[in-house]
Amino acid sequence: MKYSIIPSSQTVVYHCKARGIKNIIISPGSRNAPLTIGFSEDPFFNCYSVVDERSAAFFALGIAQQLQEPAVVLCTSGSALLNYYPAVSEAFYSDIPLVVISADRPPFKVDIGDGQTIRQENVYKNHIAYGANLKLDVSHATDQVQKYDLASLEGSSVEEAQQAVQAFNEAALDKALNIACTQNSPVHINVPFEEPLYEFTKEPTLLPKVNLPRVVDHSFNSEKLAACMAMWKDAKRKLVLVGVNFPNSVDSKYLELLASDPSVIVLTECTSNLNHPQFFPSIDSLIAPIEKSPDRQELFQQLQPEILLTFGGLIVSKKVKAFLRNYGPKEHWHIDVQKAPDTFFSLTQHFKTAPNRFLGELGSPGASTQSTYRNYWSKAKDWYVAKREAYVHQIPFSDMLAFHHLMKRVPKNYNLQLGNSSAIRYAQLFDLDPSIKVFCNRGTSGIEGSTSTAIGAALHTESPTLLVSGDLSFLYDSNALWIKYVRSDFRIIVINNQGGGIFRILPGRDKSDNFETFFETTQQLDLSLIAKTHQFNFISVSDEASLVLALDDFYKESDRPKIMEIKTPRLLNDEILLGYFDFISYSKK
Repeated sequence: MKYSIIPSSQTVVYHCKARGIKNIIISPGSRNAPLTIGFSEDPFFNCYSVVDERSAAFFALGIAQQLQEPAVVLCTSGSALLNYYPAVSEAFYSDIPLVVISADRPPFKVDIGDGQTIRQENVYKNHIAYGANLKLDVSHATDQVQKYDLASLEGSSVEEAQQAVQAFNEAALDKALNIACTQNSPVHINVPFEEPLYEFTKEPTLLPKVNLPRVVDHSFNSEKLAACMAMWKDAKRKLVLVGVNFPNSVDSKYLELLASDPSVIVLTECTSNLNHPQFFPSIDSLIAPIEKSPDRQELFQQLQPEILLTFGGLIVSKKVKAFLRNYGPKEHWHIDVQKAPDTFFSLTQHFKTAPNRFLGELGSPGASTQSTYRNYWSKAKDWYVAKREAYVHQIPFSDMLAFHHLMKRVPKNYNLQLGNSSAIRYAQLFDLDPSIKVFCNRGTSGIEGSTSTAIGAALHTESPTLLVSGDLSFLYDSNALWIKYVRSDFRIIVINNQGGGIFRILPGRDKSDNFETFFETTQQLDLSLIAKTHQFNFISVSDEASLVLALDDFYKESDRPKIMEIKTPRLLNDEILLGYFDFISYSKK
């Protein structure tokens, strides 16, 4: 094995290894050479080389998302670090432990006109849980330190100063990496290096001290819990709303507990990864008919919960946000070991624990409050399910009809990664087989990085992965196809409506050239050329019969990953989607 001779490099690598952090995504560079040597020469680590830093960070995020453990992304100095920012912010709001390690120039070379040098310290300060700014080793390139930064020795000998640097760096690494491991949040470790950068030794020259994280006890406040459980038992309208949730993280016996209570409605999104016949998926299909009803206020008051119980990540549906902000609950309890966003401006309790532990306190199946709450709204659910089925059989080929076929034909046990904007919103309208696991970058809801995330995630799943993306999101992250670690069973479906079609359904849109250029961003690019460049198999369809036929072959084994382009009519999609909400409205009864 090889070790960089630079102490801070050996220390960083040692601390990662001590915590079992194995996956290291490296964007090639020179300043990060000491760390690249340390990680890549140790067989303990799984090292990946991804040139594009923005893509690399989302690729690492996908790995951390699937493994639910920290993944490291490592870059050289300068603007490389800034390209990580979109993924860092996504990790911050999605509670994903992304560890960013950036190599830096020595402090005395910052802001003097040295090349590839920016102010790297604390660059992510608003979107990380902790930033560790390591100190420059003085025992390496000592002549440079003594010549240009003598003050850093503080009158001490080089040996004494290096001991102080080592102690500081170890403490900073302990804090940063322990936070990443225990709080599922991104951290940044900035490591300054002076040349020479490539010298190595075959034996480590130091043995860093490591303080591993302590186990956190997320115990209940028994008095507060008892009061809440009494309220829960008495309430006749309880609404459980679940956001982004890792598959199989909630025990089925607790799902049965919720499903058996007639005073409980469970609203789920496809990213919730919770399935039960009594639950209410397709939230917008439940709420949109109420919005359009002449009895709107009366119906919303009937749906308005006394207690709102939430867990999981961020919610996609704008309709449920608007409803709960206008018809707020008396009590809103959020379950999460770290944080409780007050999304509906009604938060009253934050239980810092896991959903399983909290739900286990609710009681046993059958011990429920007498109520007509769920049964009443189950009739509304049956209504929109029947109307949706009727609607898709009378509409022409479009985004909505394409998603109707796509969602029905995703193979069992697949991992489904969804792009943002129209892709996730259409997917929310349809049912999926319960065996399918669904993911989406909902932390910041950006269209960038979906493909890179999916490719990274696919490396650590037993079942194949399908990414469904819009055309702009696909084009925006097309450098992801450059990643050389794509599995041959990886599949991408691109809904190509020649632009940002979701803008056509937003209030205030118009049909001017400026709208098409600066909002909808129409495009006529040939996606087959991108697929050919990166050696993906490619097929394009533009009608219902061709789509159904192509899907039969699309998931079959192949020696290359595949892309399917589905071309839909840009000017018709918005009319069909808006028409759906009209069609299922109660006024149609």
